[in-house]
Amino acid sequence: MHFSAPGPENTEATLKLVKEEIEKRGIEYVLVASTTGATGVKAARAFLGLKVKLVVVTHNAGFKEPGDREIEPELKAEIEKLDGTVSTGTMVLRSLGRAIKNSVGYSDNEIVAQVLRMFGQGIKVCVEIVAMAADAGLVPPVNVIAVAGTGRGADTACLISADSSNRFFGIKIREILVKPNDF
Repeated sequence: MHFSAPGPENTEATLKLVKEEIEKRGIEYVLVASTTGATGVKAARAFLGLKVKLVVVTHNAGFKEPGDREIEPELKAEIEKLDGTVSTGTMVLRSLGRAIKNSVGYSDNEIVAQVLRMFGQGIKVCVEIVAMAADAGLVPPVNVIAVAGTGRGADTACLISADSSNRFFGIKIREILVKPNDF
């Protein structure tokens, strides 16, 4: 499936497609990128009652301001009430690479991120949240569905073979389930 344009208006359709794929494929883990928690709550509600472990992956603390957390506490609490898990950890393709670039002007991590963005911002985020959740011990090295968006909401979903960041190139995009055409 392809959307004609990226954006949060695709969230409901993306989550509906992912729900169908969870049921059809027997997927055990779904990862959803969510900055404020709004998309995470929508996913938790959409997948309620399914035999799937939902992991909502947020920006790391201090992403914008030192010590600040962007996820809204009430949305985090609702995700957890709906049996989802919230994971806040280092963004594999940004944090260390950004620090190195700020110091010396160059970072290999950013090259990998830019290559993944050739397929769309959501694809880059899907791969990144899989590594983040695997690093946190929240998903084993199995096929998972990762959901992300271009900016806010969800417009991208992929079937991905999970692995941790130290085995980053062991992560495999098995199938792009949905993404916007215009990115």
